Amino acid sequence: MDRRKLLGMIGAASAGAALGPVSAQAHPQGGQAKSSPPGNHHLHFCGIHCAKRDPRIQIVTQHYCGMLDDGMHQCLLYDSTGPHARLLGVEYIVPDATYRQLPQGEKRYWHPHTYEVLGGGLVAPEMPPDAEMAFMQGLLTTWGKTWHTWPDPTTPVPMGEPMLMWSLTGDGQDAPGLIAARDKQLGVSTPQLRKQRGAAIGYEVPAVPRPQDLDTIGRQWTASGEDKPTVRR
Repeated sequence: MDRRKLLGMIGAASAGAALGPVSAQAHPQGGQAKSSPPGNHHLHFCGIHCAKRDPRIQIVTQHYCGMLDDGMHQCLLYDSTGPHARLLGVEYIVPDATYRQLPQGEKRYWHPHTYEVLGGGLVAPEMPPDAEMAFMQGLLTTWGKTWHTWPDPTTPVPMGEPMLMWSLTGDGQDAPGLIAARDKQLGVSTPQLRKQRGAAIGYEVPAVPRPQDLDTIGRQWTASGEDKPTVRR
């Protein structure tokens, strides 16, 4: 072995020895923080995200959210609820009044939650029924801005660019069998939730078509005209 390689090995070994004790001293409890921002993300619910550029790409997504000021929530998104769930991305949720104040160009990133609530697509199975109903009523007119940084959770590592996600906004937009499989896994019934929420909230389920392109601005209730709810018949 030549002298240059030998010195390089000695240098690497010395660096490792120096870093080891420092790292241990910096994390005496194995790197576990006493408190951290994710500790505030106690609110859990489940929804279906679809890619805005191609709504046929749909992923059942677990939301773990914490509240900031002015009614805004920020959420960590996972592909399951297990200990080895993959972190798919993030979502920010704001009240309707906040959304209305956004620049027009910014609004194209935000999707509505009205259909998801009234159609039964959003569920919070860990909440008691009364608490879930109150939560859904509060979520009804909010807007979400969602980026999946792991666009395809079947890949071993996150691949490609972050993907702007959207919500289901009308009947028939969900992939065949997706909601049924989600319902079976979580022990819920989307048709039953739809009926219960319609009666409690008093509005018809919205019918808004899929986005035509990435610049489409979201609508909460109707495809055209004044965007307001229809009272339930």
